[in-house]
Amino acid sequence: MGSPKKNENKGFFAAMTSGFSMFGTAVSRSVNGVQGNEGVEVINPEGGKEDAEEEAQKGRWKDEERDSYWKMMQKYIGSDITSMVTLPVVIFEPMTMLQKMAEIMEYSHLLDQADECEDPYLRLVYASSWAISVYYAFQRTWKPFNPILGETYEMVNHGGISFISEQVSHHPPMSAGHAENEHFIYDITSKLKTKLLGNSVDVYPVGRTRVTLKKDGVVLDLVPPLTKIHNLIFGRTWVDSPGEMVMTNLTTGDKVVLYFQPCGWFGSGRYEVDGYVYSAAEEPKIMMTGKWNEKMSYQPCDAEGEPLPGTELKEVWHLADVPKNDKFQYTHFAHKINSFDTAPAKLLASDSRIRPDRYSLEQGDLSKAGSEKHSLEERQRAEKRTRETKGQKFTPRWFDLTDEITPTPWGDIEVYQYNGKYNEHRDTAESSSSASNETDLKSIEFNPWQYGNISTE
Repeated sequence: MGSPKKNENKGFFAAMTSGFSMFGTAVSRSVNGVQGNEGVEVINPEGGKEDAEEEAQKGRWKDEERDSYWKMMQKYIGSDITSMVTLPVVIFEPMTMLQKMAEIMEYSHLLDQADECEDPYLRLVYASSWAISVYYAFQRTWKPFNPILGETYEMVNHGGISFISEQVSHHPPMSAGHAENEHFIYDITSKLKTKLLGNSVDVYPVGRTRVTLKKDGVVLDLVPPLTKIHNLIFGRTWVDSPGEMVMTNLTTGDKVVLYFQPCGWFGSGRYEVDGYVYSAAEEPKIMMTGKWNEKMSYQPCDAEGEPLPGTELKEVWHLADVPKNDKFQYTHFAHKINSFDTAPAKLLASDSRIRPDRYSLEQGDLSKAGSEKHSLEERQRAEKRTRETKGQKFTPRWFDLTDEITPTPWGDIEVYQYNGKYNEHRDTAESSSSASNETDLKSIEFNPWQYGNISTE
């Protein structure tokens, strides 16, 4: 039966739902004085002068900077700009892509529930709702820092999870991550691919994401939709992620297909997510509907995709409270990710938290953040020259490159697999730690370098 019938199914879903995103802030204005349109969200695809002025007031693009970068960016139209353009620190958020990868763990309890669930179709409801839950966090307009080769991020003290991510390649930029608790194992290899379209950019999530549920050993594969970032330089930045998200149970062949409605004028379709859980025979079993910025619900359905008589729509996930007027539109969990409270006692010197440009930006020192960012980028180039001179190749510490190449809708990706060494390192570090030798984590010097400045961890 394939994917949901998208707009053909709006009869039921329109009564229940209403849009979507992954990398920017919603652009909205209320329409006042127009009968029937009070409070309706307006999305202006072209941006506008007042949008540009509002962005400048937030401390981002000033007119002279905007014009300068527009002239520079024009020559890259049609190109992949993932790592070829240097941007000013003023448009960054105090977080790296390695940390951003960890934000998907905020609602990890949904994977715990999926592991405990006996119903194979309801299991996919929990797991796919977990995959949707991160999109609220991913819609921020601030750009995260690109990780330095060899940089890492560690997280503990959340749901019994041990999380480690590492920048495993610089050209092309690739990251690998691993998380685990008593219920699930999460593995991801990520390679972002972009295409500049002028004042907008398409972001293709080339990657492989796998979740293994420990109780029954089932393996889930996730393919997310692409992301469109609008008004990149002129106007107020906003994001849309139209298309399908597919999660497949590789063990049974069951799958869930969720369609993210594209955003239209007056915000029509924005935030809406709907679709079905299908059996391996492609028969719809459960319908799902909701908004990525509010909640997701589900209801058993018949072979035609209609709700079963005597059943009702049940909520499976809703957004947690978020801080009011937060400068970077952070969730409480995003602040937790940046905090040293979620760091292990003996933090790796390559961890993003102690990266000097990120930390300076978090402290509000833009001048120092800019100079530190430039310094790190220069050191990274110097390390590359040292490697090439020695005829040596960078080797990730916590992930191994496999022979597997996975196809995705946007190109093939080489797969890095967690090698288990981080667990061994953490066990050793914890067994040797004591109150007398605890280190002030903020005093650790950031050191992801393998050549020239070899880490002594």
